[in-house]
Amino acid sequence: MNVGVPKETAQGERRVALIPDVVGSLVEKGIEVALEAGAGAQAGHPDSEYGDAGASVGSADSAWGADVVVKVAVPTTEEIGRLRRGQLLIGHLAPLTSGATNEALASHGVTSLAMEAIPRITRAQAMDALSSQANVAGYAASLLAAREAGRFFPMMTTAAGTVAPARVLVLGAGVAGLQAIATARRLGAVVSGFDIRRAAWEQIASLGGRPLELEFIPDAEAEGGYARPLTEEENAQVREALAEAAAKQDVIITTAQIPGRAAPILLTRQAVANMAPGAVIIDLAGDSGGNCELTEAGETVVADNGVKVISPVNLPSDMAAHASQLYAKNVENLLALLISDEGSLSLDFDDEIVAGACITHEGEIRNERAARVTGSEQRATSS
Repeated sequence: MNVGVPKETAQGERRVALIPDVVGSLVEKGIEVALEAGAGAQAGHPDSEYGDAGASVGSADSAWGADVVVKVAVPTTEEIGRLRRGQLLIGHLAPLTSGATNEALASHGVTSLAMEAIPRITRAQAMDALSSQANVAGYAASLLAAREAGRFFPMMTTAAGTVAPARVLVLGAGVAGLQAIATARRLGAVVSGFDIRRAAWEQIASLGGRPLELEFIPDAEAEGGYARPLTEEENAQVREALAEAAAKQDVIITTAQIPGRAAPILLTRQAVANMAPGAVIIDLAGDSGGNCELTEAGETVVADNGVKVISPVNLPSDMAAHASQLYAKNVENLLALLISDEGSLSLDFDDEIVAGACITHEGEIRNERAARVTGSEQRATSS
């Protein structure tokens, strides 16, 4: 059996699906790896490293022609057209937002496993790419905020006087939010965190943050540990409370997202207006609409009062070396589940990880939620 690693073509994507260390591990197990030349260059891994690890470095056709193709970014329709019936594709597929991708994979008879659809269960933690990449995004978000805020994060005592530490509020205490809290604290900021799930308040405190506890909101944790959608009345109360809290912050980092839904608006125009000139908002939910009313995905918007609303796209790609290292390990652990001791591909659809991650197989969209997403609802993935 062989595994193919094509070069990523999405704009700004610098990660690679497998790094040389993981390639070496697969080769030791008798698995052949075909890498498109240059696939790992932007992640800091030249072709020579892959050759030393035992990979065959060559054309795009050899990578796309492998039994199993592993990618990072959602494939374009052109890339899907390079796949043949019966091949296995592993990568991010955006199954709940890109109906055209689901339909193209099914029409080509491709068996596809979405890394973002891997169930969040204990046994699958080592394969959880959503978490590994969210960790990178949360870390990078705090660094971006520190750079853009134009002020020290820690308290500074100098001969010229003492500078107070920056005040940072993180909205959403999932993996990205908790990492943002931890990183901002390590940088010396005074950090608060907010989440509508009560269980997250203790996690915020454990990292040195102060939970912003809104007692008027009942616990909003839903199945799988995600937050449930709030009612309109609850949303209005949260927005009003956050608008008041925003006035005291130098930086706000937002991370709140609900899979398959538009991101909730947490920061209104009024909340932005309440902030001091020079304050910064980093919105990590821009791809799904944003947590701030002024957010424009991939853009920096400067409000009338000088507050910057920054919505970076694909922050993990900015830290491509370590993001690729983590992602490649996720892929390797998933492959270990799919490949038998004899080195052949064996898909057990009775296994909840395989069943949960599988989007298409034998010409059908097998994932029920993905099957309800039509091509007209997709984000653009064909350019």
